[in-house]
Amino acid sequence: MSVTLRAAAPSDAAAIHSLVAANIEGGHLLPRSIEDIRDHVARFFVAERAGQVVGCAELARLSSTVAEVRSLVVDESLRGQRIGTRLVAHLASNATTAGYSTLCAFTHAPGHFVRLGFTIVPHIWMPEKIAHDCHGCALFRRCGQYAVRLTLRQGVKAAPERAAVMAHGRGVAPRRFNIERLTLTPVEAGAEKSTVRREEREKEDREAVLA
Repeated sequence: MSVTLRAAAPSDAAAIHSLVAANIEGGHLLPRSIEDIRDHVARFFVAERAGQVVGCAELARLSSTVAEVRSLVVDESLRGQRIGTRLVAHLASNATTAGYSTLCAFTHAPGHFVRLGFTIVPHIWMPEKIAHDCHGCALFRRCGQYAVRLTLRQGVKAAPERAAVMAHGRGVAPRRFNIERLTLTPVEAGAEKSTVRREEREKEDREAVLA
């Protein structure tokens, strides 16, 4: 049976709330009150199957140029059928049409978004989100979520990675994951001082040669 996407209606608020509430215990969604969802139901899109809401996602405005994917969830029995992928792509298309230049999300599972072309970035690169929500959150600085963002352009859609294909007898590699990695190299105790002393000796040697 097919799944269709559409803008949410006020009558969908209870179903959206049920989907979100059913997935809070896993730690991947923040709780939303039914009143909050009713107030913002016009920003939601839902996936519907046989007259039942089986998935949802909110396109939330953070600024005139930045929007956020919020409360993205699919009914557990229908996961693995790319419904979440379709919802994110649908939000990206609508955000582009609305004039936003950046779509972001804060998530515990960044791989799903990376496969759609998002980039993992430091939280501080999304000051709109921090100012709008994070400062007032009880989990500020310890939420464990990744920040991801997608630059929006007309004619460019959020789409999953594709396998390599053959073109004119040559293999064409798939689009690479769009991840910016931050690597920290541990320094052993005393190593930093040793490095400073070595640099000082090298400096003295150079000055002696020039003297």
